Amino acid sequence: MARAIWKGSIAFGLVNVPVKVYTATEDHDIRFHQVHAKDGGRIKYDRVCTVCGKSVQYADIDKAYESPEGDKVILTDEDFSKLPAAEKHEIPVLQFVPNDQIDPILFEKSYYLEPDSNTPKAYVLLATTLERIDRTALVHFTLRQKTRLSALRVRDGVLVLQTLLWPDEVRSVDFESLDGVAEPKAQEIKMAETLVETMSDDFDPEQYTDEYQIELQKVLDEAIASGTGKVVSQPEEAPVAMDAEVVDLVAALQRSLEASGRRTAESSGKAAAEPKAKAAPAKKSAKTAPKKTAAKPAKKTAKKAAARKGA
Repeated sequence: MARAIWKGSIAFGLVNVPVKVYTATEDHDIRFHQVHAKDGGRIKYDRVCTVCGKSVQYADIDKAYESPEGDKVILTDEDFSKLPAAEKHEIPVLQFVPNDQIDPILFEKSYYLEPDSNTPKAYVLLATTLERIDRTALVHFTLRQKTRLSALRVRDGVLVLQTLLWPDEVRSVDFESLDGVAEPKAQEIKMAETLVETMSDDFDPEQYTDEYQIELQKVLDEAIASGTGKVVSQPEEAPVAMDAEVVDLVAALQRSLEASGRRTAESSGKAAAEPKAKAAPAKKSAKTAPKKTAAKPAKKTAKKAAARKGA
């Protein structure tokens, strides 16, 4: 695990649970730098004031708010410190709610909590209790001067804190295209349920991979191995022709069932086949180190010359 980003304690009634907080997720996307297309030089960004035209250090930057009417207000760090916030090093438990009452759309970011005590009995007690009662603890969590409503639950015996969006941060939706749509027929619902059954299985995230990132890494590896900075474009496959709009929903469901059966048969055949051997990574050419030239004993030569003169 990376280093802890926060230390404090969970306030569970009169019970105090010291914890350390770690970021639970990470982004595996390949990172790119912006460069000058002509010579490959990195593009740098400078914070420049539009009034004086000078570069501004981060320590000299404040935050400004502009109202819809055009009024601008500038706040300093001192102004933000006066705002109400939960105790910076405390995670107070507000209440316990049934797990299924929290809409997944509210979940924002996840953190692991590690016990920060020589005797983590209180940590284990809270984790065990949450698992037994099948409930989630709602807490306040303050990070970087921002207080969020958060959910505290258990995953594989470890306490996990997930920050939640506030209700007004979730946009309401009302699509006119759904107004007046007829209810599905009984036969349509039955066939749809049958299709769902043929495609149903236990969730195993390990069987899903990010194909885009895998192929992108292959392109980069090939470019590095070839010694060129440009990637040769690959011929694009012809797009698969799409069927015309199907009016009869029952016919569309029937074709989905047939296609699902074919995919199941194909996946079974692939599982039986032996995996292909991975291509050996390209060997990098070793650079020849320049030979070191032996230093001449300058001091000894100078002493000999002086001795000759004296003679």
